[in-house]
Amino acid sequence: MNQYLKQYQKNEVETASPEKILILLYDAAIQFLNKAKIAMHEKNIPEIHNNLMSCENIILEFINTVNEEEGGDFAVRIKALYQYFYNTLVQANMKKDESKIDEVLRHLVDLRATWKQAIAIANSQKTAEENPQYDLANFEG
Repeated sequence: MNQYLKQYQKNEVETASPEKILILLYDAAIQFLNKAKIAMHEKNIPEIHNNLMSCENIILEFINTVNEEEGGDFAVRIKALYQYFYNTLVQANMKKDESKIDEVLRHLVDLRATWKQAIAIANSQKTAEENPQYDLANFEG
């Protein structure tokens, strides 16, 4: 990867909102699982392991950043789900089981879409609260 692209990506992460970072992490986790699946078809054990470990590290970051005090029941449940993903990936790595990778991958793709939708709704509500005329303009059409 050339140095300009690396610098651009570094700047993107350093200036990103927490919501954007969440989506970037989901994108990376999904990408690592897809690479692990490719490596599995190529029977490239080190690549399978490295990509699964990279995804596991992202899942651990998700686990460690869940705030159960502020998030209540939702936070407890999402943390348990992330822990399930982590354990499933560990098993996938030990057994080189593509079905376990597929299971986690499906869930991560769905969760990413859900988070993107939730972020968009929250952003539109914030915009409406900050600009009441914006909200009315959308309904007068």
